[in-house]
This record gives sequence, structure tokens and C-alpha cells, in this order.
Amino acid sequence: MKKTEIKINVTLDDNHVPDELNWSAPDGGIRDQDAAALFLSTWDKEAQESARIDLWTKEMPVDQMRVFVHQTLIGIRASYLKATQDVEMGESFQQFCDYFSDELKLGKAQRTKE
Repeated sequence: MKKTEIKINVTLDDNHVPDELNWSAPDGGIRDQDAAALFLSTWDKEAQESARIDLWTKEMPVDQMRVFVHQTLIGIRASYLKATQDVEMGESFQQFCDYFSDELKLGKAQRTKE
């Protein structure tokens, strides 16, 4: 069985707030890719619960955070639908994503990213 590594580097300021984020996935051809925000979720199958790491730099603009969260929700919806084949809930999730986009006035271009 092959193992691979995904590495996340976080540079903190004096107050322990992320100043810089970058990540590498050498097998995917990604090395030291800068990021302004990162959401990572894991599932503990024994405890039956998720754990999360949500990081963003202090320079991350609020308007970009809104788009990032919206696109993350769309991605979660796509993953949920692929994993469960639950079309009815997938449609409900999409309705929420559209509502989120409409309320934040993100526009059609942001709504279609998947």
C-alpha cells in the first residue's frame, strides 16, 4: 500500500494568529501553495464524531471569506451526494447553498462553482 503526505504550514504572529498558510501535496504536484484560509475535517469512526481545524489569515477579507464558505458548502453538498446518493437531501442542501448566496449577494458566478 502506498502512502502519501499532505503538509500544512502555519506561520503565527506574536498573538498566535495565523499570518501565513501554505500547503504541499507532492504527489499532486503542489508545493508550498499559499492559502488565505483552510477548513479541514476528520472523522473519528470509534468516537463517531468529527474534528475540525478552521484557519484563516488575519488578512483574509470578509468578502472572500463569504465566497470561500459558500464554495465549501457547495463542495460538501457534492461530496455528500456522491457518498450517499441521497438526491432529495442533496436538492435541499443545494437550496440552502442558493439561499446563502442570495442573502450574501454573491451572484450567479459564485453559485455555480463546484
